[in-house]
Amino acid sequence: MNKTKMTGACRRVLVVASALSSLLATGGLAAPSASAETVRDGQWYLETMQAERMWEKTTGKGVTVAVVDTGVRASQPELRGRVLPGKSFSFGEEGKDGRGGGEPHGTAMATLIAGDGRSDMQVMGLAPGARILPIKVSTGLGVGSVDPIADAVRYAADSDAKIISMSIGVDAASTDGKSQAKIQRAVDYAIKRGKLLFAAAGNDGSETNIASYPGATRGVVGVTALDSHLKMGKFSTHGPQVALSAPGLDIPTVCDGKTGYCRSKGTSQATAVASGSAALVWSLHPTWTGNQVLRVLLDTAGRPTHGKVPSEYVGYGTIRPRMNVLENKGNPGPPDVNPLVAAAKPSAKEGAPSAPVTHAPALAWGKKSKSKDEDDNLPWIIGGVAAIALPGAVLLALLIRRRNRKARAARARQQQAAGVAGSGSGMGMYGSTTPVEPPYPPQSPPGTRPPGAS
Repeated sequence: MNKTKMTGACRRVLVVASALSSLLATGGLAAPSASAETVRDGQWYLETMQAERMWEKTTGKGVTVAVVDTGVRASQPELRGRVLPGKSFSFGEEGKDGRGGGEPHGTAMATLIAGDGRSDMQVMGLAPGARILPIKVSTGLGVGSVDPIADAVRYAADSDAKIISMSIGVDAASTDGKSQAKIQRAVDYAIKRGKLLFAAAGNDGSETNIASYPGATRGVVGVTALDSHLKMGKFSTHGPQVALSAPGLDIPTVCDGKTGYCRSKGTSQATAVASGSAALVWSLHPTWTGNQVLRVLLDTAGRPTHGKVPSEYVGYGTIRPRMNVLENKGNPGPPDVNPLVAAAKPSAKEGAPSAPVTHAPALAWGKKSKSKDEDDNLPWIIGGVAAIALPGAVLLALLIRRRNRKARAARARQQQAAGVAGSGSGMGMYGSTTPVEPPYPPQSPPGTRPPGAS
């Protein structure tokens, strides 16, 4: 690590930081590490979300998450013993088990949800006690390809899985009314069976910004991606179909690179983190229905500071499971009413295409503002920090983040010069990866398992 000269300003900031250390620990403000020397260090959102404290109360044990994706590699170290027999709806593989090789995208998403990283060089999932039901769908997504996704949703609905996580999507321009109605009927069926469904909003926000399915389907939680500043990634597809936002940029994941781990970004990753969040809450409240878990997640989300709620950028806000797990906040409400379906346009009929769903302001908390919607979500990171302590704490976080940003930019320039490029994870899979060179070395020997991750 290079030594840097400390300026007087930096010294003053560090003095302030030292005085505020106990306050920051309890208030929820977590400055990112100055450098990510391990995979675990790179998982900045675990610290921000206070995962270690949540794991003392629940690890997601007793909850199965169906991962509708490219399949899940059951031999992945972080997932050994936690991947159940599944099913494939991929062309030429119909009926086969969803476990095995194939593209790494599904495996990466599964580890973000339920990986039980046994060393700092492995990915730790947000719900390391949960189990994974792999449901494989075709990666060559095109016209009409929403149909196998609908079949996958029905299969998951009839399984023991409580949560259906879909880091995939087909843009609305590639689907027709018949296909949209089919995925809507499948989602309606899953909700009646008590399931909670999450889907990536898409990564076309800075280009076409076309809504995609199943993320735009009524009753599905459409998720956008946030960076370590808790700002929405510009690539995130936005619109009235967005319900929540979650960390999705600079996320370490497993991949097929030289080291076996990559830096990644996408609404795929955000969807996996949101699914893991739901698993923690549901594990803590096993008698709740999916509708009640969802209502609590919406009720405790970090509200956007400007504009109306729901916002087309972050929906009802950033997901904050700690508000329920650690502070017992959030009203579960009636068990048989899905809050997103209830908030959809009154004219929407069951089984009809939702193209895309629009959430009415019936669930809007807070006052409307004349300001234009923004992706600012600072309340999530500042938590309960007292206003008097805020300037010094924020200044410290900004200084550290600026240094991290410069370091990442320098690494990116080095990789470009060396011809290293990000590798796409398959059409319709809303995440991208960049192979990681050191400081993430090859896998280390197993270490200590997290509490309750048996």
